[in-house]
Amino acid sequence: MNILILGSGGREHALAWAVMQNPKCDKLIVAPGNAGIEAIADCASFDIMDGAVVVGFCEENSIDFVIIGPEAPLAAGVADDLRSAGFKVFGPSAAAAELEASKAFTKEICDACNAPTAAYGHFTDADAARAYVAEQGAPIVIKADGLAAGKGVIIAMTEAEALAAVDEMFDGSFGAAGAEVVIEEFMEGEEASFFILCDGEEVLPIGTAQDHKRVGEGDTGPNTGGMGAYSPAPVLTDAIAQKALDEIIRPTMAEMAKRGTPYQGVLYAGLMIKDGQPRLVEYNVRFGDPECQVLMMRLGAQAFDLIQAAAEGRLGEMRVNWAEDHAITVVMAADGYPGTYNKGSVINGLDTMPEDSANMVFHAGTALKDGAVTATGGRVLNVTARGASLAEAQARAYKMVDGIDWPEGFCRRDIGWRALG
Repeated sequence: MNILILGSGGREHALAWAVMQNPKCDKLIVAPGNAGIEAIADCASFDIMDGAVVVGFCEENSIDFVIIGPEAPLAAGVADDLRSAGFKVFGPSAAAAELEASKAFTKEICDACNAPTAAYGHFTDADAARAYVAEQGAPIVIKADGLAAGKGVIIAMTEAEALAAVDEMFDGSFGAAGAEVVIEEFMEGEEASFFILCDGEEVLPIGTAQDHKRVGEGDTGPNTGGMGAYSPAPVLTDAIAQKALDEIIRPTMAEMAKRGTPYQGVLYAGLMIKDGQPRLVEYNVRFGDPECQVLMMRLGAQAFDLIQAAAEGRLGEMRVNWAEDHAITVVMAADGYPGTYNKGSVINGLDTMPEDSANMVFHAGTALKDGAVTATGGRVLNVTARGASLAEAQARAYKMVDGIDWPEGFCRRDIGWRALG
């Protein structure tokens, strides 16, 4: 098969790495890709947000299957355009992608199907939002309603912080994403990520993970797109996962189908777990980043078989073959991230890194310039390892980190601390 992956981050490098291991893959193209992806697949440059352009590329290059990595082209309807043109594609329609594109839409779905989640208010007016904050008090969570690249959430521990967050969003700090705001009850507990493949009717859990959102060790400092992750997440036990399926995931899928917008793709459920009870924090309509990296490391070649079955409505016949293993990924970011950071610094030592089924450096924000790998983003590398235990995987990952020569970068040294105690 000729396979196209849309995207340029660590998630897409991990997907490409897994797809390339599957014997069904004859040719893989990633658009636009990055320096790491370029080493294992062909890269192409075109506007992945323009469905007509994507369809044209697929026709010209005899593409058999498309995997859409990021949320933005999904929300823009690129999957709809591909399906209309007769292509097999992994990813939800624009209507179904509202589960991530609008926090208020997800809350409405939860209300309709009685899925447990935080109490909330939805606002299009700053004064009404400020009044709600004053009424509810703190701690409280302020969310930009739309897509904000994983950064439109502020956990305010004081009323003053909450009011400042409301003003920041309505003043345009998050662009169009903050034109509407959802304000939620602060949920106590431990957060984990649950990944489920959906084909419009059937659902198939494919793994759990736990992300580290804050930039500093011990989960301190501002939120980021994610500084590392590990899989599986011990807090998401089999019993709790089953509860989440029965009380949150399946009711959501039934409600989406009832509305004429069945969901096909991967559903990433962020869950808050307390006293054995999961509650929905948010849905994402794509693989998490950096959670995808640890999932792909554990799934390997079977990942594409599962993805293909979801796209073709065959999930009912599929099973996940898990090894008794653990995976961890450590994000190396540019100094200053998630604030202002410089681009263009050279990263050395990558050619000495082991690359096999237990050790990989996935590229997130890199480019090749004059033969050198340079940093082009805030989160730049995902140093990823597997092991028989999480401690073994962690030791492998940090050994690789220590072999990378990049003075302008940094990482957290405590990824996995919750599970490792």
